[in-house]
Amino acid sequence: MTGNHQTLALLLFSVFVAVTLAITTWVSRNRHGSAEEFYAGGRLFSPMENGFAIAGDYMSAASFLGISGLIALFGYDGLLYSVGFLVAWLVVLLLVAELVRNCGRFTLADVIAARMRERRVRIAAGTSSVTVSVLYLVAQMVGAGSLVALLLGSTGGAVQEWTVVGVGGLMVIYVSLGGMRATTWIQIVKAVLLMGGTITLTVLVLLRFHGDFDQLLRTAAERSGHGAAFLAPGLKYGGDWTARLDFISLGLALVLGTAGLPHILSRFYTVPTARAARRSVIWSIGLIGSFYLMTIVLGFGAAAIVGSDAVRGSNAAGNTAVPLLALDLGGGPDSTGGTVLFAVVAAVAFATILAVVAGITLASSASVAHDLYASLRRPHAKPRSEVAVARVAAAGIGVVAIALGLLARDLNVAFLVGLAFAVAASANLPVLLYSLFWRNFTTRGAVWSVYGGLVPALVLVVLSPVVSGSETSLFPGLDFQFFPLENPGLVSIPLGFLAGWFGTVTSPEPPDEARHAETEVRALTGAGAV
Repeated sequence: MTGNHQTLALLLFSVFVAVTLAITTWVSRNRHGSAEEFYAGGRLFSPMENGFAIAGDYMSAASFLGISGLIALFGYDGLLYSVGFLVAWLVVLLLVAELVRNCGRFTLADVIAARMRERRVRIAAGTSSVTVSVLYLVAQMVGAGSLVALLLGSTGGAVQEWTVVGVGGLMVIYVSLGGMRATTWIQIVKAVLLMGGTITLTVLVLLRFHGDFDQLLRTAAERSGHGAAFLAPGLKYGGDWTARLDFISLGLALVLGTAGLPHILSRFYTVPTARAARRSVIWSIGLIGSFYLMTIVLGFGAAAIVGSDAVRGSNAAGNTAVPLLALDLGGGPDSTGGTVLFAVVAAVAFATILAVVAGITLASSASVAHDLYASLRRPHAKPRSEVAVARVAAAGIGVVAIALGLLARDLNVAFLVGLAFAVAASANLPVLLYSLFWRNFTTRGAVWSVYGGLVPALVLVVLSPVVSGSETSLFPGLDFQFFPLENPGLVSIPLGFLAGWFGTVTSPEPPDEARHAETEVRALTGAGAV
């Protein structure tokens, strides 16, 4: 990239940052500081607005950069991420959205604690929510670092490191000043920009091949270096039984994990009713479904037009496939069109990252303040405002996410998000489904379910090839790998369900049937919902 190219892209970055900071400042002047305003935006958003915000929250750097990069590198096996991310919304729509809106107030723990002893359940659910959120944040940080390093033409680590720090600082500002209302509007603006940019690139790719998708696939296969194997299963996940089991594990995590993501569940509280929550999900499915269909075109387009080797040469994990594709579609590195299109796509991707990290940080800081702080505070200690605690928590979570983002900067962002989904599906989804649908579920079962999924998932990741034992590991010089799969979901998700069942059947306390009946009526009818 030349100096002029960098200047234009950085100018667009700056414009988006300035607009979002203006939104945050405007919202911070018009808020009244209540917990409902900070956590849920006053519950004043319409289904369409919330649907766009959910889509903006969900279509992350992993979707825009990571999935397209995986398709460009691995073909068919890469697009399986798109399928998993999309199918997951059927679970959300059919099992979770309305019931969570009726039973909860601000966080996942509200739903579980409705019929349990609150303190133990809130500590467990809050710990799990923060863990999932931090893992998800790391993926966004890594995407931001890869993007800006490409933009500035730098292969060194310093640019990526300072970008991670900058994104972390911005996300703390968004959450601390604007809360849910500012975060929602940032996500809506980002969703519109991302859909517009993705549609433009998809149309340009199809025009390049005169609308012949078959020709696009054949060209991608030829330029991938793998031939026909690029379009068939097995390039990434079919080499042996370990790879196949890894794929099954990944698929389980993607399909089941969305319903356990704290920042997605918190979005259902920003609308006034359960019916509005369901309609929000329908809006978001339409947007997300069309987006993931287009990422398939972009991934194969990057392989066909840029070439898999060029994508891998720019970033080994494939995170820069879409910006490189935009540069080529616009006319090449030295053309005005290529410069403008590259800069626009880079700015949209950066906007994607900022919007998503704001939503995740808000959800995790809400868990710290509403669940952990409220449960661990000494009974006679002077109470502090939950909102004030949440703002401090946002800063602390930002520091942790920055540190982990610097450590994991060479991993594919879609893969990192897959780990977050695995932990969410292992720790959050079992306890959520048991709480909503199992009459005999007890407090011990709830606590055991959370830790029975959370701890194995984290331990298995530490003992997997992700952390040690291979050249692509976080610590390539060490080898304490004992678990062969990169994705722990195949083992940890059943363990979460099993722990919840075993904790319940061995619990000395009888289930509270009266509170279950009350929760069931509230979940199904909305009577008594906040």
